[in-house]
Amino acid sequence: MNKHQLVTQIREKQSYLCVGLDPSMDKIPAHLHKEKDPFFAFNKAIIDETIDYAVAYKPNTAFYEALGTKGWESLERTLDYLPSSVLKIADAKRGDIGNTSNLYAKAFFDTLHADAVTVAPYMGKDSVTPFLGFEDKWVILLALTSNIGSADFQLFQDSTGRQLFEEVLLKSKDWGTPENMMYVVGATRGEKIAEVRRIIPEHFLLVPGVGAQGGSLQDVALHGMNPDVGILVNSSRGIIYASSDRDFAQVAKKEAIKLRDEMSETLQKLK
Repeated sequence: MNKHQLVTQIREKQSYLCVGLDPSMDKIPAHLHKEKDPFFAFNKAIIDETIDYAVAYKPNTAFYEALGTKGWESLERTLDYLPSSVLKIADAKRGDIGNTSNLYAKAFFDTLHADAVTVAPYMGKDSVTPFLGFEDKWVILLALTSNIGSADFQLFQDSTGRQLFEEVLLKSKDWGTPENMMYVVGATRGEKIAEVRRIIPEHFLLVPGVGAQGGSLQDVALHGMNPDVGILVNSSRGIIYASSDRDFAQVAKKEAIKLRDEMSETLQKLK
């Protein structure tokens, strides 16, 4: 999926919602445990009920990898089931050098047919650029994450007062383009989004942390939007685990509609 297609979907659906598909056997409804592939059955039901309100889906690969080959098959089935009209994000947080990165890229782009993969920048340019050589595919680079421990390194200041996340943005923004590189910026760092935008005004931001983690959608929209909208807001637990009963998918739909409606209001202000 290219940038034009993504922006078109956002405007047509009046939504920049990304649904995180992070199934866990101790959280999915008990009746699904009898299914041959419980994770896929769960994901399929969520997708079917939310597809009209989301423009992206983001399975965190750890939830699948923990189950070995069986989990990997669930991930593959999930990505294959998602239509080409939505952005398919493999939240894998890979980062290695040279041919290893190239093989990671092939695994997610060629084998699993994901549109985007999250990548850690710590090992530098040569660990990221192999992911950028695939047409209509995206690198989503970790910049300023929403976890508490992000302050350990990402907010470290050098002698000039520049923070490490700013250095990541400044150094990496020319590795790719706004057409093939996004950045992860947590909603719980809402006050920092304006700082991020000053450095990378044109790139898309993938923003986790709204809802269950306490981030404000209004703050994200206020500081993060650009003329192409420029933000994808991820919600995982707040949607997929809104109910643990047999109506889990229908309740997920209601939560997705709530977020879509709030997003639609912010998009109207952009016009």
